[in-house]
Amino acid sequence: MKRLVVLASAASLGAASLAAAPLVAQAATAKAPAVSWGTCSNETVKFYESAYGVTAQCGNLQVPLDYQHPQGKKITLALSRVQHTGTAAQYKGALVVNPGGPGGAGTPFGVRVAGQSSAALKAAYDFIGFDPRGVGDSVPALTCDNDYFKPVRPAYKPENKAAELAWLKKSAAYAKACGQKWGWMLDHMKTTDAVHDMDAIRGALGQKKLNYYGASYGTALGSVYATLFPNKVGRMVLDSNVRPSGEWYDDNIDQDYAFDRNLNIFFGWIAKYDSTYHLGTKQSTVRDFYYATRAKLLKTPISAQLDPADPAVTKVGGDEMDDAFLTAGYRASQAIWGELAGALSALKAGQTTPMVQAFADFGLTTDDNGFAVYNAVQCTDAAWPRNWAKWHQDSVKVDKAAPFETWNNAWYNAPCAFWPAKAGKPVDVGSRKGLPGILLFQATLDAATPFSGGVEMHKRFKGSSLVIEDGGKTHGIVHRGNAPIDAYFDAYLLNGTLPPSTVHVSALPDPVPPATAAARTLTAKKSVMTDLIGRP
Repeated sequence: MKRLVVLASAASLGAASLAAAPLVAQAATAKAPAVSWGTCSNETVKFYESAYGVTAQCGNLQVPLDYQHPQGKKITLALSRVQHTGTAAQYKGALVVNPGGPGGAGTPFGVRVAGQSSAALKAAYDFIGFDPRGVGDSVPALTCDNDYFKPVRPAYKPENKAAELAWLKKSAAYAKACGQKWGWMLDHMKTTDAVHDMDAIRGALGQKKLNYYGASYGTALGSVYATLFPNKVGRMVLDSNVRPSGEWYDDNIDQDYAFDRNLNIFFGWIAKYDSTYHLGTKQSTVRDFYYATRAKLLKTPISAQLDPADPAVTKVGGDEMDDAFLTAGYRASQAIWGELAGALSALKAGQTTPMVQAFADFGLTTDDNGFAVYNAVQCTDAAWPRNWAKWHQDSVKVDKAAPFETWNNAWYNAPCAFWPAKAGKPVDVGSRKGLPGILLFQATLDAATPFSGGVEMHKRFKGSSLVIEDGGKTHGIVHRGNAPIDAYFDAYLLNGTLPPSTVHVSALPDPVPPATAAARTLTAKKSVMTDLIGRP
């Protein structure tokens, strides 16, 4: 799914996955090696240490490339740990966390979850983040073409057959480059491979059971783990759930409609505050201005030098503006909505730098590690159509009703039409008996993982509890300031207390515009990094 993030920077999106192993898997190794912990060098980890006043340690764990041949070639996973602050009597073990993606780095996310958790949770758990195979500080880290997202790109929505063919050739070339560089690894990048890695982490930590919190695509990891390792599940929280039966082609179409809806909600919010943004008092007026502006930028991109010490110029065309505004569909926050609305308002007034800055904050991709892993996982988790005619037909149909995201999402996933590794078969998640109760969270207006994902996951996992945030427009709702949600999260992880089968919580009010013009057009690094939820 387009930037399933979720929880970190740059969004696609994604609970079943492919089984490359028996349905009920065994522990990865009889005696998993312990992790040797030391200081962290990752800059984002260090940022979160400073932002939240916690201390992290980092380490590595070698795991088999192929769990069917555990004594063969090894790869390395990067891990982070924030140790519990309580007594031995308070300690409940390790809580392994994942932010989503596929392709999201989890070592920073582990530190962030620790920092945002209550004092009681900090006392009870060691927080363990990990970069999944191929991601971030894990070795190797996949990259296929670091110039793939270099601005300015051809228009996402093709004007004619020649323009569509150009994007097809670009997508096919990317898939080919990945195969040439990483062919030896691409058959071992399925969700099931990452799930076996999670069990290796569990063993290396000396934990009999895996306590786990996953968001976005992290819910796919958790649900597959629970199905393959039902006797190894401790307490499991899945936040913003991927719809298992939609993986992955149909899930992306669901996402197209949901993002279009949320962007229209955002345009309506801008209209509500016309006295601040001066873009019109009606949602339709703001929406029309946005699309007219995008059309102009497709023909005449804008640019700005954002760092006085760096002569580099950042360019923004229509695609790049879409990539920045996609973030508004992930989270209704003052920092995100305020900056994007302010940038659009400034552009109307003839000021281009705020829009370029918004793209740099929310849409710019400087390397393709997350995108490479995203494709490596999703293209082999389940079979994608190899006949482009179906992609074209579906995109034309969906675009008529939901134009904001449709072609953008199609091209984000198009390498799967040419992917040089064999797809597997999805795991029938939730099919095992004897699992402990799982806690699920879902917002009704989540765009990245639409509401139907939480409903289906609840049906598949008997004995689970589903906490619904009514009217919530945020992807990943734990630790977002909604106290009842965080209370359910704490009660379950601390005491094993599940709420009733289905409970409803009211969403927080929509944000109000920032107080100053500067805040409307430029968000501080801390605000951006702490507001975004793991977008790879």
